[in-house]
Amino acid sequence: MGSFTALEEEKVNATRALRVASWASVFYLITTDILGPFNAPFAISQVGWVPGKLIPLRSRLGVIALYTGLILWRLYIRLDSIRYPVKTYADLVERIFGTAARRACSLLQGLQLLVNVATICLGNGQAVYQMSKRRLCFSVCIVIWALLGMIIGQIRTLRNYGWLANGAVWINLLIIFTSMGFVAHSPPNFEAAQTSLGVMEGPVMTHAFVNLPLFSKVWSHSLLIQGVFAWGGAMIFPEMMAEMRRPMDFWKGMMCAQALIFAAYLLYGVFIYAFQGQFTLPLAFQGVSRFSWQTVGNAFSLVSGIIAAGLYGNIGIKVVYINIVEDWFGGPPLLSKRGRFVWSTMVIFYWAIAFVIGSAIPQIQTITGLIAAICIMQFTYTFPPLMRFGYDVITDAMAADEVYVPGKGIVNRIDTWGQWSRWRRGLFSGRFYFKLFNLGMSLGGLAMACLGMWGAGEAIRATFNISGAATSFGCKGPV
Repeated sequence: MGSFTALEEEKVNATRALRVASWASVFYLITTDILGPFNAPFAISQVGWVPGKLIPLRSRLGVIALYTGLILWRLYIRLDSIRYPVKTYADLVERIFGTAARRACSLLQGLQLLVNVATICLGNGQAVYQMSKRRLCFSVCIVIWALLGMIIGQIRTLRNYGWLANGAVWINLLIIFTSMGFVAHSPPNFEAAQTSLGVMEGPVMTHAFVNLPLFSKVWSHSLLIQGVFAWGGAMIFPEMMAEMRRPMDFWKGMMCAQALIFAAYLLYGVFIYAFQGQFTLPLAFQGVSRFSWQTVGNAFSLVSGIIAAGLYGNIGIKVVYINIVEDWFGGPPLLSKRGRFVWSTMVIFYWAIAFVIGSAIPQIQTITGLIAAICIMQFTYTFPPLMRFGYDVITDAMAADEVYVPGKGIVNRIDTWGQWSRWRRGLFSGRFYFKLFNLGMSLGGLAMACLGMWGAGEAIRATFNISGAATSFGCKGPV
């Protein structure tokens, strides 16, 4: 570190001391996502056995998500440095596409994390509403978790979430296995199915293919929108790598987590649909008719849910703090005393907004579909191959420039991006077909996202039109 000043060396040592997460911690953090397996049975119920459980189709989303996750990992390894560290997803975008792209990415990232927190508050609110036998006002049930989040949100570093995330993973697995046992010995929750889905009581039926309106097929297709939640953690991968002692080991935690997620989604989704059929709820463990069994699943989900919400809230507020408070307004560093005051204030406002979103759209199946189409599709399937395409174009265009020599100063370019010669070299030299493949994959992800947005919007309108459905900021719950 001879090229660093004494102050820079001190900052470098302090940064290294804070990077304590291991690849095992990354595994637990990724699999903490509570929104996943409990939505899988509902997704299968909307499309039927053949499209819902066909493993080659289902696994394609996972394989592509694995590929895009490895893209993010390789870009992080190549672009991160001690002097210019990559702290967020937006930092990766900025390195390749500039400041305007960074701000757009930060906006989407902040929106996704905020809606994720709102969705978990909504799910936990439903659990409390069921446990109170519908005696509590549903909006009050959501407020309870918003207030608790304001307390948990005071934690500022991910390293303090490691052991909590570990526990949440095992709690989620416990919910999966207990609820599988419950639905095998309990009729469906007919009342909740009628309120939430508009499905009248009758015999349980399953179908190879389910005939639905076009918007419902687009919105609820397990391979398009609900399945996307299974692989929706890519947005926070750079944040996780930024806190790892050995970022090169990130791929181990990611691959193990995705293998577990795939197995849990497929097994749980198929099993629940077999017993509940058209009455399968968006949170499957709430679909049993016995109150005592409902309470067991709800109690466990409350614990894992608030841990997941705390994780999303922590990273979401960091995105806002780093990109707005520090970069735009020159605010104090996050770990300073003044930073603690600003952070605490932001936590309160953040969870208050999450409450507003959760209460305004009190149907968990529609809000998850909407945010999956707007944000998750982009961060997992659209942006990573597009960033790899841009990175390869830039590096191939640099091939003819003067070789960089440390200490010599600025390297002279033989042409600029205003000249076709640089574009031609970047686009058509090197691995042309690899660049074309990544560009095509990015455009395909964007097309799927646009279809999902349209379908989710139509589904929200249709859900509010169901007789007896929960209303915005009302006391009647959706279950």
